[in-house]
Amino acid sequence: MKFTFWRRNKMAASSPTLEGENELAPLPPWWRSFKVWGIGFAAILAGGWLLLPGQQGSADVQYRLEPIQKGNLTVTVTATGVLQPMNQVDVGTEISGTVKQVAVDFNDHVKAGQLLARLDTDQLQARYRQSRAALQLAQARVKDAEATLTEMRGKLQRAQEMERRELCAQEECDSIRASAMRAEAGLASARAQVVQSQAELDANQTALAKADIMSPINGIVLKRQIEPGQTVAASLQTPVLFTLAESLAQMELHVAIDEADIGQIAEDQQAVFTVDAYPARSFAARIKQVRYAPQTVDGVVTYETVLTVDNTDLALRPGMTATADITVSRLQDVLLVPNTALRFTPPRPSGAQTSGGLLQRLIVGGRPRRDDQASRRKAVNGHGRPQQVWVLKDGQPVAVTITTGVSDGRMTEVIDAPLPVGSQVVVDATTGASR
Repeated sequence: MKFTFWRRNKMAASSPTLEGENELAPLPPWWRSFKVWGIGFAAILAGGWLLLPGQQGSADVQYRLEPIQKGNLTVTVTATGVLQPMNQVDVGTEISGTVKQVAVDFNDHVKAGQLLARLDTDQLQARYRQSRAALQLAQARVKDAEATLTEMRGKLQRAQEMERRELCAQEECDSIRASAMRAEAGLASARAQVVQSQAELDANQTALAKADIMSPINGIVLKRQIEPGQTVAASLQTPVLFTLAESLAQMELHVAIDEADIGQIAEDQQAVFTVDAYPARSFAARIKQVRYAPQTVDGVVTYETVLTVDNTDLALRPGMTATADITVSRLQDVLLVPNTALRFTPPRPSGAQTSGGLLQRLIVGGRPRRDDQASRRKAVNGHGRPQQVWVLKDGQPVAVTITTGVSDGRMTEVIDAPLPVGSQVVVDATTGASR
């Protein structure tokens, strides 16, 4: 529809009429803006009317029910971690040198005392021969010192005899006596030099033996970090050449337990875990150790827990990430209620005079009251807590208070309730508008 208005010429009575002067004129810009704002305001009024309480009509509500039943309940704590060998050893070298031979490769099985690698020994052998020659020289000096001491002792004995007969000048006798004492000191020095030379020989012999790098355990080679011709330097710290692991038939799973769950964890508890490599397979494990030392990462405190794993078929490998479910409680033949019943909140009646309309009911209706995981922790650590479920009476939901215990995330133990086994509780509601 096109809106127009009449514009009359104020001078029509006193002047000739101009052509087109009394025709319909186009809308001014301000009138077009007013038209747009008017249409928008009308739409807002219509929407607000629909959102007012009692303006949506009386949609029928359909309730979905599930029974309170008896059954078994297994409560678990979930944690993630990494698989590791039972015993892992880093093999290094205490001496520097050039790698002459590498005798093993990745995944090779080795025995204790087996050769892993050998360093070049040319310089070590030269030092060994030099120290052995130094020892022989020291031993020869000992013999020379012994002969000198024997000679000086004979001179001293003759000088003392002549001194008693007053046939030896005092100065000459004193000189012979001093020479004998120097001969004794020379022998002691020569013998000490033998000990020192022997120690140097032993050190060079040990270094020569360490050029052959042997396996300290029976196991498998996980890492090899050297190649023939590579130079290794052990001046500051021992370089790691190989990483060995004992038999992978038995492994450990190290998981991080949240501080909120650590009170439920104990040694010898059973667990099952999965790895990404075998998503359809579950592996059994048992808690071996719960460590007291905390680990804090980004303000989150966890405690490392070690589980033993049987890996006879060698399907699992070190470093795999695993998700474990640790069984902390098993209940037999107890009363159970679905967790959806504990979270249910009935929708408000269609015609109820509330502070909101359809929008508020969409926001409030069906909103869970508690976080499942927090509820489970509180129930496990305590002795039960009161909660509400809803039952139908004359087609309308009525609240019933029950006392709940532990939960596995899907079902919750009922410790006390005024409802018999088989009672139907409301778990969901749908209206005609939402179906």
